[in-house]
Amino acid sequence: MTYISALENPIFRTISKASKNLNLESYVIGGFVRDHILKRGEAKDIDIVSVGSGIELAQEVSRLLPGKPKVSIFKTYGTAMLKSGGMELEFVGARKESYTEESRNPEVETGTLEDDQNRRDFTINALALSLSDENFGELLDPFHGIADLKKKIIRTPLDPDITFTDDPLRMLRAIRFASQLNFVIEQQALDAITRNADRLKIISKERVIDEINKILLSEIPSKGFALLHKTGLLPLILPELAALQGIDEKEGQTHKDNFWHTLEVVDNISETTDNLWLRWAALLHDIGKAPTKKFDEKLGWTFHAHEFVGSKMVYKLFKRLKMPLNDKMKFVQKMVLMSSRPIALAADVTDSAVRRLIFDAGDNVDDLMTLCEADITTKNPKKFKKYHKNFQLVRNKIVEVEERDHVRNFQPPVSGEEIMKTFNLKPSREIGIIKDAIKEAILEGEIPNEYEAAKEFMLKKGAEIGLKI
Repeated sequence: MTYISALENPIFRTISKASKNLNLESYVIGGFVRDHILKRGEAKDIDIVSVGSGIELAQEVSRLLPGKPKVSIFKTYGTAMLKSGGMELEFVGARKESYTEESRNPEVETGTLEDDQNRRDFTINALALSLSDENFGELLDPFHGIADLKKKIIRTPLDPDITFTDDPLRMLRAIRFASQLNFVIEQQALDAITRNADRLKIISKERVIDEINKILLSEIPSKGFALLHKTGLLPLILPELAALQGIDEKEGQTHKDNFWHTLEVVDNISETTDNLWLRWAALLHDIGKAPTKKFDEKLGWTFHAHEFVGSKMVYKLFKRLKMPLNDKMKFVQKMVLMSSRPIALAADVTDSAVRRLIFDAGDNVDDLMTLCEADITTKNPKKFKKYHKNFQLVRNKIVEVEERDHVRNFQPPVSGEEIMKTFNLKPSREIGIIKDAIKEAILEGEIPNEYEAAKEFMLKKGAEIGLKI
């Protein structure tokens, strides 16, 4: 079987020519081949395997290309990389690998193409296309990867226990591919992931989060997180999320399973946004419910202040997993903290409450509304319609209030410097009292968000607290 159509880009003929010049066999292997067969669009990352030196092949390809693009060499791994035509090509010599228990970094030695395909993580990633003149585009499929693509199965080329013990990151990759491609992990492989879950501890947090982000960005993220839960990997990565699973009963009263509810929310929000950090906010919006869960004889199950507690947990989670502690983390914190605000607002949409929501959420108010709408997971059609209608009223009111009052990210029209000058003050608490009073008056609708009204209010408030002009 040949797939010459996959190799129409001139770069492949260049690699073929370079291989011939060096008297090497070369193959394009892995994700590029898989995605072409699945019609997932043209991959920009291309893996080239040569039976011989991958570094020398990369250098020869560079010599033949216009402009002779720079070759980055990684001698430790015996690999080289160059960029051409918007694509990133990685070259490696065919090799076989052996692992120690403490590390996922293998001992490497030169091998055959068959050795190289044996070391691949999954059958669908072991597919190779020849770049040799005599059989250009011919498919080499020793593990029936094409059949697995048709059956939508994730399967390892060798014994899955060996595959996952050697490199535990492959367990996460199996789940990621199942989530991204909507494939099923073969039962033997799934059982092996469960058996070897603890091996994940030797993987760096950065590599783990890279895979989690890819799962979160897939079309239906719940598929991946359900598999993480089923295999026992989730508590090792996100114990805060795993802790939400389960339903408690007391005096005949139960609460919803907040874990499965969370996965519904993530799927809902994924239909409307590709914003990774907003998806993270959806994933973490209820993590404060596990530590705040209490049973009250009058109220039943309660989760008081779970948003505040959850927002504090976000920082610890991000720090533990070596995620960015910058504006992205602060955005997720803010969304978690405010996740119930619009819900409470929907029952009574007053101008002052909307002004406060816009002021507190700032530029993130639309994201917050998107999160809250995704949080509607009721299966009752009437309630579903009613809740969405109420949120639309809130959205309409946000537009109306913002157009009229301009309170998003606003600063009080009268500055601290003007207050000091007017009342002949040095820096003091009185300045803060007046500024806060002006802000509150604007948010409550007592005065418009305009300079003259704010100045008049300043003079009045100054007189109230005993200041003289």
